[in-house]
Amino acid sequence: MKQERFVALHAKEWDSLQAWLGELDRQPKRGMRSEQALDFPAAYRRICHHLALARGRGYSHEVTERLQLLVQRGHRVLYRPPPPRWHRAAAFLVVEFPRLVRSQWRCMALAAALFYLPALALLAWLQVHPELAHTLFSSARLAQFERMYDPANPQLGRSSGTNLQMFGYYVFNNVSIAFRTFASGLLFGVGAIYVLGANGIVIGGVAGHLEAIGYGGPFWRFVATHSAFELTAMVIAGGAGLQLGLTLLAPGRRRRGPALVEAGWIGAKLALGAFAMLVVAACIEAYWSSQAGLPDALRFGVAALVWLLVLVWLGFGGRAGRHGA
Repeated sequence: MKQERFVALHAKEWDSLQAWLGELDRQPKRGMRSEQALDFPAAYRRICHHLALARGRGYSHEVTERLQLLVQRGHRVLYRPPPPRWHRAAAFLVVEFPRLVRSQWRCMALAAALFYLPALALLAWLQVHPELAHTLFSSARLAQFERMYDPANPQLGRSSGTNLQMFGYYVFNNVSIAFRTFASGLLFGVGAIYVLGANGIVIGGVAGHLEAIGYGGPFWRFVATHSAFELTAMVIAGGAGLQLGLTLLAPGRRRRGPALVEAGWIGAKLALGAFAMLVVAACIEAYWSSQAGLPDALRFGVAALVWLLVLVWLGFGGRAGRHGA
């Protein structure tokens, strides 16, 4: 077969493979999810065959060189080792997780409203009617809160326990709450609504009571930093649960089963990212927030930086190379 006919017969396939390899270099995940990724092993074998034919028939250097480059690039893709697990975990947290949060922004906004509005309303109401705290909490619980945030307490936010013990407690407690918030979304979203509202009421009740009795300073100093990760993670877990519930109620044009499976995968990834945030929050809470001797300027300065970090990460993470994320 003459070279001109050989090139005309296969040039379209070569161009397609070259374009896909270029996309894979720019956006690996998107390239691997395309239909061409499924056909790539067969396409690679065909390109190797074309190269062997071109060399055997003595085609021009231009043709053989192009095929050689395609074979080399394809070989690197086909036989490269998988990235280490830590690399994949970092890529998920830095790129994929913020994109998922933004893609579900309606559910996240609803979850934030369900969580923060009751908390802020109760915080304000208790400044006018402080006796209401006794209807929300038992006397023993209120006494415990007051001991934890007593200005004379050498360790803010706790009455006993080492830093390591409290770290383990915070991880277990917060992750279990977040998991319940997410999983309860399967009750057509009603469970997630209840858990978000109930947690907002508890946090608002504690903050309002402590502020009303003059212990607000220690409380705000304690929660200022780790709350950036902790409260945001709770909202994300709630948003993940809400999108599960909304999918059950209104799957759209898809059948409910496949729609729920897809929503479950999205929700599970959101919950996993939220759990990672709660581990970070627990570390800050145990080793930083409880230190009573820190100057307020340093404590609140660090808190402002941490809140800014979380907002920038979730608002802009993963936007490079992808418009409209």
